[in-house]
Amino acid sequence: MTAQPNVTFSLKAWDEKPYNELPGELKLTRSSVAYTYQGDIEGESTLDYLMVYRPDGSGSFVGLERISGRVAGRAGSFVLQHTGTFDKTDVHGAFFVVSRSGTGELANLRGEGEMNLSGHAERYPMTFDFHFE
Repeated sequence: MTAQPNVTFSLKAWDEKPYNELPGELKLTRSSVAYTYQGDIEGESTLDYLMVYRPDGSGSFVGLERISGRVAGRAGSFVLQHTGTFDKTDVHGAFFVVSRSGTGELANLRGEGEMNLSGHAERYPMTFDFHFE
């Protein structure tokens, strides 16, 4: 079965700290983040982003996120690998389920998705196409 579920997420915590910052050069930061999910994904996650900022406030990110909860009613956890870009108002990202990262009833979960966010909101939408092998 392949699905494109209705999924939203909200920010629970964000702690961002520079780890390499030199005057007049790009700034590198590490962010520890927590999200909650609703819809076809129900649960909570922890995520670490590595981010690079350009002087105009735009940049890029990579990240690893462990989600614990349920997908389509099946319980367990899994890891997403993220990549994306941002500017002062928009975020565009893509992600995929890391192979063999699922536990419990999510052991055979495969999938990928994207998010295209604009501005600040209480909940953000994302698409997630998945299947169980």
